[in-house]
Amino acid sequence: MTASAKALQGIRVLDFSTTIAGPHCTRMLSDMGAEVIKIETAEGETMRTRPPVRGDCSSVYGGYNVGKKSVVLDLKSPDGIQAIKKLVAKVDILVENFRPGVMRRLKLDHASLRQLNPKLIYCSISGYGQTGPSAELPAYAPVIHAASGYDMAHLAYQPGRQRPDYCGIYHADILTGVYAYGAIASALVQRQQTGQGQHIDVSMLESMLSLTLNEVQGVQFPIKPPQRPMFGPMETSDGYVMVAIASEKTFQGLVTVAGRPDFVRDPRFAAYTDRRDHWGDLMEGVETWSRTLTSQQCLAALNQAGVPCSAYRSVAEAMADPQIAHRGALTSVEDGGGAFNVLNLPFRMSGAEVSPGPRVADVGEHTEEVLKEIGMSNASVASAAAK
Repeated sequence: MTASAKALQGIRVLDFSTTIAGPHCTRMLSDMGAEVIKIETAEGETMRTRPPVRGDCSSVYGGYNVGKKSVVLDLKSPDGIQAIKKLVAKVDILVENFRPGVMRRLKLDHASLRQLNPKLIYCSISGYGQTGPSAELPAYAPVIHAASGYDMAHLAYQPGRQRPDYCGIYHADILTGVYAYGAIASALVQRQQTGQGQHIDVSMLESMLSLTLNEVQGVQFPIKPPQRPMFGPMETSDGYVMVAIASEKTFQGLVTVAGRPDFVRDPRFAAYTDRRDHWGDLMEGVETWSRTLTSQQCLAALNQAGVPCSAYRSVAEAMADPQIAHRGALTSVEDGGGAFNVLNLPFRMSGAEVSPGPRVADVGEHTEEVLKEIGMSNASVASAAAK
């Protein structure tokens, strides 16, 4: 089958989300062909100022919002609220990530809007969920990492460490955005069967807990020592490489290429659990070999032996990988500052095109176009967008 049309072509999305989790979700919807109408204030959302900025345009913002339309509305204005309600009647999906209660106070919550559009799929993304004792607490990804137990679970795999790591990469935002996307796609399928929309309540806390599935079981049924081998860096003459030997075949491949076939019969390493208990001894023996080779020589030998391995690469090095080029994982898009690369979604479909829109909209670029399309007059458009 030739991939020509996009899978969500014809689907319209009203996007109230800001920062990362919600925009990541709606960027995925846009890449899959949905028309995403992003609602902003006259100043634009805060991510528009995040570096790197070129010509007053943030490429970080662009990475999360390329392909969307931008509409400026004043949600304190009666005309602004009226515009939202008219748009709601014509869209399939609404995504918001305000703190719980904000949309209700604006009378733009699911219970209010479903009366205008019973087929509306309304997705709320929040730190802790829409209800419960923690629902209205402020939540950012690093806070959720800590609250979910993820940071302490990760620390348990760092020998000799007592202090949790700093947080610079926001797993919770990206993961929650992906879960929201999956839930929305599922709701679209269900709507085909029932003709009804629904409310989706996505929690960052629970999303992060899903990264600790083994640990969740370990809490209920304690295992000592830790239930996983702690894969880490193997030293070479000029750095480190990562090896992962989770199977008997890869273990035998590693010790054979390292010149230690006797380790196969060594009682310390005879079984998976034994290797886990004596991981330090195993790596000490293997590093006697690896330290005599450069990282590239080591990787060549390991790959020849079928041992899963990789150099420790920078993001720049990963982006330059020929495999990334082969997959077409990066696409050039444009904003007011010029061209830059964004990531494509990490999957390909045989029957549908998967790609981002070509450019990032300026703040309010589509306000007049979108509002006139729903029948608003020039005066109403001006009032709805005024600050």
